[in-house]
Amino acid sequence: MASHATPTGKTIKIPGPDHPITIERTGSRVVVTLAGQIIAETHDALTLLEAGYPVVLYIPRKDVDMTLLERSSHTTYCPYKGDCAYYSIPSGGERSVDAAWVYENPYDAVASIKAHLAFYPDRVDTIEVDSAAVVLR
Repeated sequence: MASHATPTGKTIKIPGPDHPITIERTGSRVVVTLAGQIIAETHDALTLLEAGYPVVLYIPRKDVDMTLLERSSHTTYCPYKGDCAYYSIPSGGERSVDAAWVYENPYDAVASIKAHLAFYPDRVDTIEVDSAAVVLR
């Protein structure tokens, strides 16, 4: 596995056979709802598959109603993707604290998720794909 450190000392790892990451266009309509409101709706979602983790749908920021989200002070770091910022959805109460995340400046290997948000399935009511009410859990 290839890795190196940033000037701030954070390790950057490159996806490979031991930790694969693939990103593809979802090719379906995706709708995220919470408390009777559409939080996001898009035909331009990306599907990210990472090693043994569950599938994650990344939705372009332009297709998220950002007026319903509130930037959180919570941050994390992924050596494969970079620094991660979080958003809460006040209409969901405590359940929806840090419900969405974004890599605003992702590493080159995952650059296509820049300006895309992902949602925790258990912190929203539904994440529907193709209006089929497929709920990611």
